[in-house]
Amino acid sequence: MFTRVVFVLLLLITGSASASLINQQRLPARYMQTTEDATIWAQVGNNVVTVGNVRAGQILAVVPGAADYYEFSFGFGTGFIDKGHLEPVQGHQRVEDTLGDLNKPLSNQNLLTWRDTPVYNAPSTGSAPFGVLADNLRYPIISKLKDRLNQTWYQIRIGNRLAWVSSLDAQEDNGIPVLTYHHILRDEENTRFRHTSTTTSVRAFSNQMTWLRDQGYTTLTMYQLEGYVRNKMNLPARSVVITFDDGLKSVSRYAYPVLKPYGFKATAFIISSRIKRHPQKWDPKSLQFMSVSELRGIEDVFDVQSHTHFLHRVDGNRHPILLSRSYHNILFDFARSRRSLAQFNPHVLYLSYPFGGYDDKAIKAANDAGFHLAVTTVKGKVKPGDNPFLLKRLYILRTDSLETMSRLISNQPQS
Repeated sequence: MFTRVVFVLLLLITGSASASLINQQRLPARYMQTTEDATIWAQVGNNVVTVGNVRAGQILAVVPGAADYYEFSFGFGTGFIDKGHLEPVQGHQRVEDTLGDLNKPLSNQNLLTWRDTPVYNAPSTGSAPFGVLADNLRYPIISKLKDRLNQTWYQIRIGNRLAWVSSLDAQEDNGIPVLTYHHILRDEENTRFRHTSTTTSVRAFSNQMTWLRDQGYTTLTMYQLEGYVRNKMNLPARSVVITFDDGLKSVSRYAYPVLKPYGFKATAFIISSRIKRHPQKWDPKSLQFMSVSELRGIEDVFDVQSHTHFLHRVDGNRHPILLSRSYHNILFDFARSRRSLAQFNPHVLYLSYPFGGYDDKAIKAANDAGFHLAVTTVKGKVKPGDNPFLLKRLYILRTDSLETMSRLISNQPQS
């Protein structure tokens, strides 16, 4: 037990899967057979958790790990299994799927588990059970097929074994919701922005965050969202990204105290030219921006990213001014914003287009300026393989009920 605790702590410190023997040293795999039902675990998001079990008699391709553990491929990362549950494969024993096609590409799709989910050796509930995937996982799909009863099966790969999950036991992933907020006020002080869709109430925001906590959601960083878009990271099924545009003072005053006790993470897309040198006296009747010290005070919850430097303006026709600027002007602004925000975050890699306005020039400039992803105001969820510079988001309004929020962020396809 002591060895497991030390090993898990080491994984969390070193980055686990990214520092694994499989990914870094590429040691040759050995085929081993489970001698009994064996628990497996892996890094999912920031945590090393139990991710299921493998039944006795199953063959896995593993490599040496820590003293008491083997490592094997699990999703987009590395799984771990106690060496005491494995023994060398005897003779020329084979399995039907010949241990899987190591070069077969993934399909840019995942399945989601909402409970412990059976995994089979063939696309039939009558086939031998391979094991179980635990609740709250996103797992990459290789392909899908329908059986004779027109039932859909998902083909997956675990430890270089091909295995199957029924669509009756798991859902296909319809994307991660990225929630968009701007301004928050108490109901009694909101006299100017009550009918502004981008202003929500402290009460509504607090209720929404409590609902997410109670439903077991994990709040992702933009770095984790990038791992998801690029198919490089295992993440929980119940995942959401929280973003705030502009950098208004109400974020530090009202949003931060709600998020911090829950251990939630969020992203603040900051208009870098509007950062104040000193905090302003609170005035709910005006749009005030955070100061240097206020931004530093929320860094344990909010990750600072870019909402441009001078381009957050509209022209005489109420169109985003970015759309009328040249590529070089946009590129200069994006680069300036990244430099300005480096005092808060040396990894400013993500952009929110001002007013959701973008064109081909802006997309190219975002890429050339060194951003990895950019978010829009187009309604929808983020899926693997999406254009990284045209990611969709969702608005939860002050007047939306928790039932409405549940429908928006649930795994149902968006209309």
